[in-house]
Amino acid sequence: MGNVFICDAVRTPFGRYGGSLAAVRADDLAAVPIRALMERNRGVDWSRLDDVVYGCANQAGEDNRNVGRMALLVAGLPQEIPGTTVNRLCGSSMDAFSIACRAIAAGEASLAIAGGVESMSRAPFVLGKADEPFGRGQRIEDTTIGWRFVNPRMKELYGTDSMPETAENVAELCGVSREAQDAFAWRSQQRAARAMAAGHLAAEIVPVHVSRKQGTEDVSMDEHPRKDTTLEGLARLKPIVKPDGTVTAGNASGINDGAGAILLASEAAVCEHGLTARGRFVASAAAGVAPRLMGLGPVPASRKALDRAGLRVAQMDVLELNEAFAAQAIAVLRELGVPEDAPHVNPWGGAIAFGHPLGASGARLITTALHQLHRTGGRYALCTMCIGVGQGIAAIIERV
Repeated sequence: MGNVFICDAVRTPFGRYGGSLAAVRADDLAAVPIRALMERNRGVDWSRLDDVVYGCANQAGEDNRNVGRMALLVAGLPQEIPGTTVNRLCGSSMDAFSIACRAIAAGEASLAIAGGVESMSRAPFVLGKADEPFGRGQRIEDTTIGWRFVNPRMKELYGTDSMPETAENVAELCGVSREAQDAFAWRSQQRAARAMAAGHLAAEIVPVHVSRKQGTEDVSMDEHPRKDTTLEGLARLKPIVKPDGTVTAGNASGINDGAGAILLASEAAVCEHGLTARGRFVASAAAGVAPRLMGLGPVPASRKALDRAGLRVAQMDVLELNEAFAAQAIAVLRELGVPEDAPHVNPWGGAIAFGHPLGASGARLITTALHQLHRTGGRYALCTMCIGVGQGIAAIIERV
């Protein structure tokens, strides 16, 4: 199997639900980081690009009809370039990254773009068709997040716990207290604030030009972080699942909009197009867990990826763990034997601070990890995340 190199990685800012990016269509948003890669790597013969693989979890609105293909065309890539969209829910763009890497490693491609997008602000309501001829019953579902058009058999076999309910399940099973969750959330916000102030995130973010009635605005900073977060403020928030619960809006990730893209190349393509290899794909893996405990998915996925790479978690210089909920992030770290306040875990903050635009979050983890490795001089990074309906995914990259 050949080496696969990461040559560039960028993302848009992440906007709040209904916030600065809410006016941008999902396919337009998806095109922004692709276009940025083209502008930043002008020596590439883009007619030689083998594929664009994009992740997207919703695909019920303007991200329908293969948003990966739509995005590459809107971005200005040649019409001869193919594109596809994959859906592993929260892990979609990390899965897209792994798929593109495997194609290059197998020799079936030499140059590819992988990434993902999600516009949760613009996720539509959908109306189901009648169950019988001339039926007049109407059923409307919100596609922003969570279950819709539930299969009764699925509900009978596994239940249909909402995402916050799964976090409560994990907290109860693993003994993760409200105080621990709030402390984790506070650290995420504090680390994000410090990283933003130091300019660490600027290198990975490309602006989005948003048309307003009063003109065009360049959105260039993440909108979700709350710099004024305090432990006292987090402690005052009410639980969102049950009165005596531990999961709150403050120790959970947000509902957001964003996109990211990663330029991947074989060793031959790096030389042919005058690219600079900045990282190397090492291994990836996905694994399944009980849907009601979906937050534990990163544990078996990380172990599988580490086993494939012949590495140990102690060898990871950076660990980017998607903070869907503080409860599950803490439980995962404890299972992996990593302190929940370890400085190399989400050192620039995580999804509790930045938000979680489902189909784009995996690309953000990999992009951020790559920049962190180069800033710190570390060698390996593990990126991992939980996935709705009971899965986990992980990828390991190496600094070059």
